[in-house]
Amino acid sequence: MNLSNLSLEFLVLQLLNGLSLSMLLFLLAAGLSLIFGLMNVINLAHGAFYLLGAYFGFSLLNWTNSFWLAFLLAPLGVGLVGLVTEWGLLRWLYQRDHLNQVILTFGLAYVLADVMRWIWGGDPKSLPAPEPFNGFVQILGRQFPTYRLFVIGFSLLLALFLWLLLEKTRLGAIIRAGVSDQEMARGLGINVGFTFTLIFSFGVALAGLAGVIAGPYQSFGPGVDFDTLILALIVVVIGGLGTLSGAFCGAIVLGLADTFGKVFFPELAQFVIYAVMAGVLLVRPTGLFSRSPV
Repeated sequence: MNLSNLSLEFLVLQLLNGLSLSMLLFLLAAGLSLIFGLMNVINLAHGAFYLLGAYFGFSLLNWTNSFWLAFLLAPLGVGLVGLVTEWGLLRWLYQRDHLNQVILTFGLAYVLADVMRWIWGGDPKSLPAPEPFNGFVQILGRQFPTYRLFVIGFSLLLALFLWLLLEKTRLGAIIRAGVSDQEMARGLGINVGFTFTLIFSFGVALAGLAGVIAGPYQSFGPGVDFDTLILALIVVVIGGLGTLSGAFCGAIVLGLADTFGKVFFPELAQFVIYAVMAGVLLVRPTGLFSRSPV
């Protein structure tokens, strides 16, 4: 692309596009990173929970004609599915190595994919943007979708909420205590099993929330679950496995790289994100942030 033809307005709009994509990636990767960082569990069904949230939102919107009810209820439904998954399947594997978790969750992803195809079919679907975010605003004389600004603002507020929850509240202290020393936590009367169930359910509910929020942003259907899983894994690898701050920074790096890569190098668009990941790992093999409980 001829750089001399690029205006300031165009670059600012692309920056906002990149930030909106980055915040979607953060919503997607935050739950995956929390589950790994706090539970040491690799959840390869995370993309399936994302797609399940999108489908739940689609059905709830059709039944209630309210995007905001779907926005609230769909993540709760996905979280309930996550609760059953953790209680019935995952908790038996905590003392085993990661390979068992990988096999179980990867198989679960295929099962959920077939169930979703059976229920909702194979046609791509999308959600309409809700009021009052279904229009455009003028930025530097150009139109920009209001919904993308909502995605940026909401995701930033959610990131702040998650940090405050884990670092500044009693619940966060209980979660971190149950993770860092299970025996001591049990001695203090903390129900570690319930804590792990809560973490996993909350993590997959975040994936479901990402699915609902992404519905007006891009279509969804069979295959999207594994595509989004790959993106989420790239985000947490760039940012550092198991850290919320790493997921946030990794999402920003990947979202901006993907957006500006498509602008400047459209023929290499798919290659850019992997090149960025490789570049980060060459400099920081453990990612931008080292692994530690958030």
